[in-house]
Amino acid sequence: MPRLPVADALASVLPTQTRVEAYDGSAAGPAEAAVVLKVQSPKALSHLVSAPGELGMARAYVSGELDVEATDHYTLLRAMTRTKMGDLSWSERLQVLRSLGREAVHWVEPPPQEVGAKRYLAGLRRHSRRRDAVAIAHHYDVSNTFYEWVLGPSMAYTCAVYPTAEATLEQAQTAKFDLVCRKLGLQPGMRLLDVGCGWGGMAMHAAEHYGVEVVAATLSRQQAEWGRKAAADRGLSDLVDIRFSDYRDVQDTGFDAVSSIGLTEHIGIAQLSSYAQLLADKLLPQGRLLNHCITRPDAHSAPISKRGFIPRYVFPDGELPAVGRIVDELQRAGLEVRHEENLREHYARTLQGWCDNLDAHWDEAVAEVGPGTARVWALYLAGSRIGFEQNMIQLHQVLAVKTTDGASGMPLRPDWGT
Repeated sequence: MPRLPVADALASVLPTQTRVEAYDGSAAGPAEAAVVLKVQSPKALSHLVSAPGELGMARAYVSGELDVEATDHYTLLRAMTRTKMGDLSWSERLQVLRSLGREAVHWVEPPPQEVGAKRYLAGLRRHSRRRDAVAIAHHYDVSNTFYEWVLGPSMAYTCAVYPTAEATLEQAQTAKFDLVCRKLGLQPGMRLLDVGCGWGGMAMHAAEHYGVEVVAATLSRQQAEWGRKAAADRGLSDLVDIRFSDYRDVQDTGFDAVSSIGLTEHIGIAQLSSYAQLLADKLLPQGRLLNHCITRPDAHSAPISKRGFIPRYVFPDGELPAVGRIVDELQRAGLEVRHEENLREHYARTLQGWCDNLDAHWDEAVAEVGPGTARVWALYLAGSRIGFEQNMIQLHQVLAVKTTDGASGMPLRPDWGT
């Protein structure tokens, strides 16, 4: 089989509206294409044709061997979701390899941003305290400055709730914190446990606006340090106790409410039962728990592939349960589920805001964390936005209460509004 120019060999497996320009001087695709892929070296080819699914494209892009010209990363990912590269059978891959020649068959080390490449987790039991700490540090201890650029002033790294279509990201994050507080029925003098607290946004909102005393826990040292300073700056240190701690190591009990916003994705499906029981045991009678997390669309949809981009580059050991599993585990722990809602479209809008923030601060982000890590985040945020838009993933809030002899203390109808 005669060897083809690189661009011609790849054109058959890329979207028709994509242009390819390669290091051998070849080009294919419309000159006015919205997305231009620049294959910088034979290493890019090795990544593209050797790794399964989306992983090869990600490795080539993160390493800089594949460059892109596009309006933004969302446009790029929308185009790449229509590529056939990740769906090629091995016989089709072989055909592409033959057309490219020997330069595409050499093994290339994955970029250093890939968890598997660094063996971060080797020898550590899955979801042990030590392994969870390492996995969380990989994702969250990147740079507080970087997160400030991406997340904005709220430093809220979870789905916002948009009260109107015109609301800003910051307004929507405040609305999310306030909705959680109202669902939990917070009142002055109550005690709240906030697990997986991030930079402390929920804890500070609850203390400042509802007068509650908060114990908050995060496994990220950088988050805890940032949150403590922010609480002190707002005069909330007497009410907000942000701890660098595994939620399982919080010994305090007797809470009126528990909020878990964005933690469940990290704990592992096999640990859901012990997670739900531990949090239920923290509650006083008629105490409420709100669980806010990303889920699979249903129990039969495929789980996250451990070999895919997100587990290797973004969330090591992350697992998404179906919302039915969460409800079941809360019920098994003795809690009564009283309300549930899916905020999928809100998360797509939230991610749009984060994507826009990253694009606006791209040069600063590259200078702060390096081009490889910045590219990881660009792919992750844009890809996640597409996932929520296309209902491949969802975001559910589940509200439960610890009843005593049938007494829940809940209102006859929900009184927390929208």
